[in-house]
Amino acid sequence: MRSSETTEPLVLVVEGVDHRRAFLERSLAADRFTVVAVGSVREARSALSTSPPQALLVDLDLPDAQGFQLLREVRSGSPEHRWDPGMPIVGLSDARTAHDVVRAIEQGADDHLARPFHYSELLARLRGAVRRCAGATICDEVRVGALLVDRRSRRATLYGQTVDLSAKEFALLDALARDPHRVLTKQELLRDVWGYISTGRTRTVDSHASRLRRKLEQCGAGQRFVANVWGVGYRLLPEAA
Repeated sequence: MRSSETTEPLVLVVEGVDHRRAFLERSLAADRFTVVAVGSVREARSALSTSPPQALLVDLDLPDAQGFQLLREVRSGSPEHRWDPGMPIVGLSDARTAHDVVRAIEQGADDHLARPFHYSELLARLRGAVRRCAGATICDEVRVGALLVDRRSRRATLYGQTVDLSAKEFALLDALARDPHRVLTKQELLRDVWGYISTGRTRTVDSHASRLRRKLEQCGAGQRFVANVWGVGYRLLPEAA
């Protein structure tokens, strides 16, 4: 079922429980989203290929961790896929611990909501994720010296050599490349790259930044990128650049 108004983007809802799926489909349509609602990863793959959505709402408690598998498939992307691998994704699950939230975000979700939740909060989080992504079009390039970040193809090259990056490593590089001399705090990066505001300690940003730094150094003949400003955050270029 789809709503007749399309002022909000098309959202694909993947929810394994019938009554919850029906509620989300009905409520989001009433809030002027165009909605495609399915109950399995198999149906989600078909919907992604035939009617690529602008946002994804996915049940992470689908059998055999298939919800997480779907996150990885969407984020991996490839030229033959019609969907945008950078689309906003909100994960839903019964998990409530910080570890579970971080796991969802590291697997590709922009945000996570634990059941039971108020529909108004889900709507606000979904719209927030859509706004963050809408402010950063995928049809442009950013060049910083010999580094080229192509958001259209989600591909980064350094001295003409492709840098093999995961979806979140690419998103982190893109965020840093937008303002390469400015230090971005870990809180900013968690918010803008992972869509998550953390009040606790997490190594998510540090671990991704470390892997990104190593991969860039390997392609750049040892040239240093991704400087850690201790106690603050990260910048793409070192202080001397």
